Amino acid sequence: MYSQEGTGVTGRPLVYGEVLFDRFAEEGAVLGGAPFNVAWHLQGFGLKPLFISRIGEDELGGTVLREMRSWGMDTGGIQRDSRHPTGVVQVNLEEGEPRFEILPRQAYDFIQAPAALEYVDGEGLSLMYQGTLAARHPESRAALKDLTARLKLPIFMDVNLRPPWWDKNRVDGCLQAARWVKMNEDELALLTGLGTTTGAEDAEKAATNFLKTKKLAMLVVTLGSRGAFLLQGDRKFRQPAAPVSQVVDSVGAGDAFSAVCILGLTLGWDPGLTLGRSLEFASRIVEQRGATGRDPGLYENFLERWKI
Repeated sequence: MYSQEGTGVTGRPLVYGEVLFDRFAEEGAVLGGAPFNVAWHLQGFGLKPLFISRIGEDELGGTVLREMRSWGMDTGGIQRDSRHPTGVVQVNLEEGEPRFEILPRQAYDFIQAPAALEYVDGEGLSLMYQGTLAARHPESRAALKDLTARLKLPIFMDVNLRPPWWDKNRVDGCLQAARWVKMNEDELALLTGLGTTTGAEDAEKAATNFLKTKKLAMLVVTLGSRGAFLLQGDRKFRQPAAPVSQVVDSVGAGDAFSAVCILGLTLGWDPGLTLGRSLEFASRIVEQRGATGRDPGLYENFLERWKI
C-alpha cells in the first residue's frame, strides 16, 4: 500500500537481490552487493527493511548472517543453499573507478519464491527495491516475477548493468513493473542508444523520453563527480555532487544514493531535497573503503542534520 506521490509511503521496505563479497586485490573481501548495501543503509536510517537473498552454507555465508545480526537486521529472508556458494565479485580499481569480474551460478542466482513469500506474509510493506543483477538467472528472475505479481508493491528499480550479465529485453521487462528508476549516465546511454559523448542537454532529452515511454513516476540519472538530475512528470532537478575530502573508492556510491532516495520517498520529501541529500550521503561513502558504514554515528549525524 502506498499513498499519493509526494506524501510518502507507509510500511517496511522490501529489498530483493544479491548479497556478495567484493574481493579487492590488496585489501581482501568486503561485504556488499547493491541490494544488500541499500538494505544496510536503510537499517542505519531506521527503516527496518526486509531483505530477501540467498547465501551458501559456507564460511562467507556465516559471515553474512553475523554481520546482519550485529547491525540489527532481520535475517529471516536469507535462504541457505547447499549446492552453490555465497557470491563473490573480484573488484579491480582503475583510476579510482571499479571494474567488476562477476562469477556465475552464485547462491543469489537461486532465490526461491515460496520461501520469500512465506517470509513477507502478513508484513506491512511500503515498496520493493530491486536491482538487475539478481535477475540474470532464470530461478531468481522467476522468484522476482512471482513476488512482483503477488505483492503488487510500487517498485524502485536500481539499474546495475554488469557485462555480460544483462540483456536489454530482460531489463525492459523489469522496467514495465517499475515506478521509480535510478541509473547512471552510461546505463542511460546503453538503454536509449544515446552516445556516451553526448552533451548534457541531449542526455536530459533522452531521459525525459525514457520517463514518458516507460510511464515512470520518477527517473534519476547519476553523473559521477558532476552530480545527478531527477525527472518527475514535467519537473526537472539538477544538482552538482557534494564536496568530497578524498575519494578512496566509488564502490557503493550509487547504492548509498539509492538508499536516501528510498528514505525520501518514505518520508515524502520534495524531489529536489531528495536529490541533494542523496548526493550528500553518496559523497560521504566514497571517502571510505567499502560500501557500508559500520558506525551508527554516520547515520545519526545525517538524521540529525536532516532533522528527522
